[in-house]
Amino acid sequence: MARRPLPRVLGGRSTPLVPGRQRARAAAAGSGGLPRPLLTVTRGLRRLAAAGRRGWAATPAERRGPVLFLAGSALLIVLFLPFGPLLAVAAVTGAALWQGRGGARAAGGPGDDVRRQRLAALYEALVPHFSLPGDPDPLYAHGGTWKRAFTCHEFDADGRLSRLVVRYPAYFADGEAVARARVEHLVHAKSGRGREYRFEWDEEVNELTVTVPPPLPTGIAAQRFGTAPGETVLGFTDPTGVPWTLPVLDGGGRHERPPVVWRTGPHAAEPHLLAVGGPGSGTTTLLRSLALQALRHGDVLIVDGAGRGEYTCLRGRHGVLAVECGLSGALAGLEWAAHETRRRLITLNRARQAGHPPPEDARRPLWLLLDRPAPLGDLAAAHGRPDPQSLLQVPLRHGRTARVTVVVAERTDTLDALAPVVRQHARARVVLGPAPDGLIEDVLGAPPHTTPTPHVPPGRGYARLGTGPALRLQVPATPDPYDDAANAVQRQAVLDLLPDRAPRSGAPESTTPGAAPGRTARKRAPETASPRRPSSPAPAADPAAAAPVPAVPAPAPAGH
Repeated sequence: MARRPLPRVLGGRSTPLVPGRQRARAAAAGSGGLPRPLLTVTRGLRRLAAAGRRGWAATPAERRGPVLFLAGSALLIVLFLPFGPLLAVAAVTGAALWQGRGGARAAGGPGDDVRRQRLAALYEALVPHFSLPGDPDPLYAHGGTWKRAFTCHEFDADGRLSRLVVRYPAYFADGEAVARARVEHLVHAKSGRGREYRFEWDEEVNELTVTVPPPLPTGIAAQRFGTAPGETVLGFTDPTGVPWTLPVLDGGGRHERPPVVWRTGPHAAEPHLLAVGGPGSGTTTLLRSLALQALRHGDVLIVDGAGRGEYTCLRGRHGVLAVECGLSGALAGLEWAAHETRRRLITLNRARQAGHPPPEDARRPLWLLLDRPAPLGDLAAAHGRPDPQSLLQVPLRHGRTARVTVVVAERTDTLDALAPVVRQHARARVVLGPAPDGLIEDVLGAPPHTTPTPHVPPGRGYARLGTGPALRLQVPATPDPYDDAANAVQRQAVLDLLPDRAPRSGAPESTTPGAAPGRTARKRAPETASPRRPSSPAPAADPAAAAPVPAVPAPAPAGH
């Protein structure tokens, strides 16, 4: 049978097929470019959903109810508006297009191999802590994969971990502080030192969430905070640390910042405070900030044990009873404060028995600020005189009822010189600056939720009020206004908050270095006593409290 010839198109070699192939490739390329916007929208929706999950996880439990209510209300409003659903879909699509631009961020990058190596190294390091020999299905094993253990991981632009969710077996002793501290120290070392890491243990689902908290604002200067009487702002912390915010001036604009509010007075749980820090850590700045806030509603007595003149700007101001730098003045002022506390207790007791409200001189807050009392204690021991801290026993024990607040600031290298009564009653604690290992936990009474760093700005540390959680703290910038090296804007902010100077009395203040202690105290009393507090005439009318008061030089203004 004869073979039929092939068609000319298939059998001949004179007609090439290249143009047809080119047209097919062009059509395929055109069809492949069509779903790119759809891929971008899908990628953006995934990123928006991931951001929503992170925001929901960072929202405190007490705020989730109001957030759900606002979200539901907004959804109902959109549904009932004309063209509301269409506009909502358009807005979500636009946001997804914007978030999905630039291609995939988590895959295909040049640093993926390095990131996987870091996760693998961290996984291998956690194996001895999260594994047992008899586990039939171990989550952690040498040579295993980290994808089951690390359910979520994110890196920053430098390739370091910024967020990590670690699963661990149920038999791990997550309730023991020692076991948790070992794991936190290991994760901190493997994730990169020099940064703060927050560790959140969820014992119910056996998960550890490691995050890098954002830096606290350092540009908040001293200003009039919108607080009530009896409330004092120690500084500012993370948004997840406290459930409230405060409008403050930061960087030339007004922002809402979460403050650490310390409450004092007769209903306060922790009426006294102890601040600890090294040189240049910001403890003096903290005391200066507390003094400016206390002068709005009360009187202040300052004892500067270092004698560096950090509180010269407060000398002679309204409400500032005294600024003592020497041993004799400190003893005289603190002895007067002890007698004043007893007098207030007697006055309040008699007012309650008579059914009358407390008088004004017994209700006005009195603040005792002691900056580094340890040098004065050494000087008193050398001269055979009592330690100034021993005179704080009455104000510390009865200060809550008498509205007397004691604040003591001491350096980390002289903590052993603190009196036991100060450690016992000053249970509001602040630690500023870099501190040795274990010191923060010893002072606060509990370990912080973040890892301390060796280099922090002045005023950065931790605060714990009583039995509450340890919070990160940034003290408002309150420099000495007479220090030329400080920021000019911050110095002017402090000058604007200073009260007016009190009118000088007829007796001039003695400035002779060798003057007798009693004579110096008597000459300073008319200038440093508050002209608004009528507490000095009260001892003369109270026989029970009048006996010890004449021996104290400070109530000399009673003769005016």
